[in-house]
Amino acid sequence: MAIDLAKIKSDLESFDVNDLKNIGTAPVAVRAIVIAVVVITILGLGYYFDTKDQLLRLEQLEKKELDLRRKFEARQRKAANLEAYKAQLEEMRTAFGAMLRQLPSETEIPSLLVDISETGLRSGLTIDLFQPQAEAKKGFYAEKPIKLEMRGTYEEMAHFASGVATLPRIVTLHDIQITPAKNGALSMKATAKTYRYLEDNE
Repeated sequence: MAIDLAKIKSDLESFDVNDLKNIGTAPVAVRAIVIAVVVITILGLGYYFDTKDQLLRLEQLEKKELDLRRKFEARQRKAANLEAYKAQLEEMRTAFGAMLRQLPSETEIPSLLVDISETGLRSGLTIDLFQPQAEAKKGFYAEKPIKLEMRGTYEEMAHFASGVATLPRIVTLHDIQITPAKNGALSMKATAKTYRYLEDNE
């Protein structure tokens, strides 16, 4: 069946807008166009008032799903490594406990001072000053500085530093100054620091 474009054109030209009241008697082409316009308008309004909001809501939900998925994956990775974290924590606790055991108690400080002095003498150094200073509290431990002045050769000073490092308790050397002394010897000024663990009642 062929479409008669001339007839459709003629129907449209002869149609008056006032004839909309009697659309049922309008030509077929006019009725088809009016129905198409009404359907398109309804669909457009439906999209604008309903579908558009649903699409925006869907987009928000997709973003939320993506965020939740990322959080889930991050937590899943942490859960997968939980045993490794526990093992690492236990290892750190063991190492920390070993370090705490290297801190002398208050009653061991005098013998540690003797150990430091004897290390200097065994190294061949002449001790001109060995002066323990006031203890300073630093959190869970206390620091006991000792002012040192010694004379000897470079090798003797290196031997002393090595001997201090091998003491069973933690002793560190600070503010080391080495200057020439008489008879080709060297003079060393330093501060040795030893540490002790503070008891709960201190």
